[in-house]
Amino acid sequence: MKILIHILFALLGCSHLSAAIYNVKDFGATGDGTHIDSEAINRAIRKAASGGGGTVYVPAGEYACYSIRLASHIHLYLEQGATLIGAFPTPTGKYDSAEPNSHDTYQDFGHSHWQNSLIWGIGLEDITISGPGTIYGKGLTREESRLDGVGNKAISLKNCKNVTLKDLNMFQCGHFALLATGVDNLTITNLKVDTNRDGFDIDCCRNVRILACSVNTPWDDAIVLKASYALGTFRDTENVTISDCYVSGYDRGSMLDASWQLDEPQAPDHGYRTGRIKIGTESSGGFKNIAITNCIFEHCRGLALESVDGGSLEDIVISNITLRNIVNAGIFLRLGARMRSPEGTPVGSMKRIRISHVNAYNVDSRYASIISGVPGAIIEDVSLSDIHLYYKGGYTQADAVNPVPEAEKAYPEPWMFGTVPAKGFYIRHARDIFFDQVSFHFEQPDERPLFVTDDAENIHYENIRVNGKKINQ
Repeated sequence: MKILIHILFALLGCSHLSAAIYNVKDFGATGDGTHIDSEAINRAIRKAASGGGGTVYVPAGEYACYSIRLASHIHLYLEQGATLIGAFPTPTGKYDSAEPNSHDTYQDFGHSHWQNSLIWGIGLEDITISGPGTIYGKGLTREESRLDGVGNKAISLKNCKNVTLKDLNMFQCGHFALLATGVDNLTITNLKVDTNRDGFDIDCCRNVRILACSVNTPWDDAIVLKASYALGTFRDTENVTISDCYVSGYDRGSMLDASWQLDEPQAPDHGYRTGRIKIGTESSGGFKNIAITNCIFEHCRGLALESVDGGSLEDIVISNITLRNIVNAGIFLRLGARMRSPEGTPVGSMKRIRISHVNAYNVDSRYASIISGVPGAIIEDVSLSDIHLYYKGGYTQADAVNPVPEAEKAYPEPWMFGTVPAKGFYIRHARDIFFDQVSFHFEQPDERPLFVTDDAENIHYENIRVNGKKINQ
């Protein structure tokens, strides 16, 4: 009798386990790459949700899809060899329409809508998308995204909590591979993303972990923290760690296929390749408690911290970063006054920033590194230590007298200032900036001063070296 009871419980356990896994092919998906399978996948998600949740299993195959609508307590699992393909819209097939948003004047269209995506969820909890399969946003686009029925993003999440993305490959994902807005408790682990515009946009999110991801984005930012007004309120992005990640600006697809090509034209803003980790630009809200460590930048723009719409950027720690072949400033801190926020929003602040153990090789000499606020709004309490910056040099004394525009309302990129008059750091509208163990290396002589300051107080230098020789400041 005891043996029969054990067998019965075992069978019940197996039945329960089987019922919790929903194979999309059982709901009509073909996986042939031609038929549209999104409705079959949505049926599987609805069925799982009706039973309290479960795993929606996508076996090997190619699944042409329009919008896939997530639900709470769902694990969408892509098996090895499974590819979700964003289909091109047709007269009879399209993505979900972008929902209305009365606050869409304060940020780009893509940041203001979520439903016009390949995979989306709003107001959900306990979601996982994982597996060694691939998301291929073939029919997604940024340029035509305002048209009804056009897919704009690969994964889009708004006001969700307890979300995990893990082990996926993502290719050519439209405007964003991931737009997460107002998401709390978000974990992104071991994703390989090779896309045409932004990689991860983490907007107004709290408690975020991004770990061991490779993100190649030649035409836009790879991993970017934002704090837009898309939710109709000021909300900080806070308590974020980014660690052990690789970001780059190689040609689209050449990171995933490991061919590492550099033949594509420059980014749409004509600033060469992008591919970096950035805080900003959308910054109506602020950024607090951010740690970035053990990351590599290659063939892309440098590290950028930007608050230009009124948000406070504070308590930031960045360490153990290596950068190679950087097409603009190696380190760029900008507090600006673009003010793409509701009228009356004051200019923000930037303070308590620690940057250490950075090695940046072959950085564009035109821009050196830049720390610049605006009149009446200063950057303060910044320390930079154990840093090596390698430049080609070659600029003259004539370049040392170039006027530097304030450009308070300009989109923040180093080239907004032109060739800066410093060969090491240009510092303006700042105070309490500390340099320690900072070394500069120049392949050719550069006749500009090492440091140039303007409206700057208490700038402290210690253990500064040029081409290995210690200098006195």
